[in-house]
Amino acid sequence: MFFQLPSSTQKIDNPPTLNMRCPSCSRLGSFRPIANFAVDAVISGASHRFSQYVCPNESCRCHLFVVFTPNKEVLASYPPERIDFDATDIPVSIRDSLEETLTCHSNGAFVAAAILVRRTLELLCHENGAAGKNLSDKLKDLRSKVTLSTELLDGLDHLRMLGNDAAHVESKSYDSIGKDEVEIAIEVTKEVLKSLYQHRALVNKLSGLKKTPQAEVASES
Repeated sequence: MFFQLPSSTQKIDNPPTLNMRCPSCSRLGSFRPIANFAVDAVISGASHRFSQYVCPNESCRCHLFVVFTPNKEVLASYPPERIDFDATDIPVSIRDSLEETLTCHSNGAFVAAAILVRRTLELLCHENGAAGKNLSDKLKDLRSKVTLSTELLDGLDHLRMLGNDAAHVESKSYDSIGKDEVEIAIEVTKEVLKSLYQHRALVNKLSGLKKTPQAEVASES
């Protein structure tokens, strides 16, 4: 997103605290300004204010440039806010690919994000030993390798088609590759990864808290 400043701007003292999510640590917080002023500019008939902020998380302290309205609505930030993603227990190659997808999405590079969703599927198949001459065949083989609901398995094939459309000039399955399509694709991908890796890890942690067989016998006697 670009903001073209007019020739005349105004200095506003003491810019407000802004509530937003940090693009670096993903935590919500009240961001305080670094400078004691903001620049106010009227763009397309509406007041826009520009200033610099810092993440309140002491272990992060990410520096942001923020555009907001007089009523403190955040219009844009740089670095831009990303879709929240819990990478716990997800294989590194898959995690890195989806992280790059989220970066592309946050910068409005939706076609690139859709292509990276497809790449994430390729890595998912590789990680689970699914083979085939193309991604369609690999996803069919994946059905016998993992435990997923039919709906999520079907969703993977829709993601493949979205990635195909993004990678080729002529779309065959989707009318466009834009914000809505990519955001839904990311959410489906997150649900698949959560089901495959995070649910399993959560159950394993719970199982690890159980008593040993000897302890169970002792408690019963």
